[in-house]
Amino acid sequence: MKYFEPTSIDEAISILAREEDARCIAGGATLVAMMNADLLTPSALVALRRISELEGITKNDQGLRIGAMTTHATIAKSTLFEAGMSVISRAASQIAHPPIRNMGTIGGSISHADPAADFPTALIAANATVEVAAEGGRRHIPAGDFFVNYYETALTGHEIVTAILVPFGPANAKAEHVKVTRVDGDFATVSVSLVLAVNKGKCNYARIAVGAVAATPLHRDEADAVFTGSELNADDIASAADILVRAADPIDDVRGSADYRRALMPRLLKRAVHQIKAD
Repeated sequence: MKYFEPTSIDEAISILAREEDARCIAGGATLVAMMNADLLTPSALVALRRISELEGITKNDQGLRIGAMTTHATIAKSTLFEAGMSVISRAASQIAHPPIRNMGTIGGSISHADPAADFPTALIAANATVEVAAEGGRRHIPAGDFFVNYYETALTGHEIVTAILVPFGPANAKAEHVKVTRVDGDFATVSVSLVLAVNKGKCNYARIAVGAVAATPLHRDEADAVFTGSELNADDIASAADILVRAADPIDDVRGSADYRRALMPRLLKRAVHQIKAD
């Protein structure tokens, strides 16, 4: 197997274009495990760790830019995630265990596109955008369009994820990421990422995303609309949850049955709302 360590994005893309069946390796948390299990046998590995542009979190007039090689631990500890953007740092802090958070990267995680992972759901709740690069330049894909199926993204050809762009959103927003797992550190049986802004007892902004209940993280504008303008009482929560449950298409697997996942959804949404209101 060939191994490359490019120092620029253009160099990485050039290698991917000429090496058939090459794969990018970021932190390696998922890719190496899949290779060890003989699920993948790439012809070459293109390591991204020497590309400085892909690392770190920066703030600009629009929000935050998170480099694709930024680790889960860095995101979890960052103080730059304010208001609703904090749904991403809250999700990062719940990924697996410290050794994985120190190694894994946000770009690698979302490129794997597991709907039970924490970042995909959180990015949709944060209304984030994924920046990708190819030989023809760069483009921006809303997080809701980036995830297209189980373990499948909107990446085409030899594109690579370069950054995640997170808008500021409402200044008074708060966020929560909650999940149920079979064992500590596991992927979610069900997760809920929630961003809310409340003014004088009424919600004036809501964005709800649910993970591990469909091929991609589940978000419905109709559910957000139930919360917007409401007092977030029990009936409001039940109505929004009902919309999401009806839209869900969960599977039966070792983490739980489809029926169990549907039963968890309203309970986790209620927990997320109550935790935000208590904050």
